[in-house]
Amino acid sequence: MTAQIAVAISLLTVKETAEMLRKSEAQMRWMIHTGTAPKSALIGGRRMFRMSDIEKYVEAAFAEVA
Repeated sequence: MTAQIAVAISLLTVKETAEMLRKSEAQMRWMIHTGTAPKSALIGGRRMFRMSDIEKYVEAAFAEVA
């Protein structure tokens, strides 16, 4: 696997991230707007999330509960 393919696999769109977190796209966009979503960046004009940032976001949510 090339580095370029590995990066593409680890980047997720708003829709993919919403599905992973069991949210609607509208909920994800609101979370982005309010600053409560996992870290993301505009890449090529598209909002993208790294898989590692989503995993950290979920871990932080469970850490708050414990």
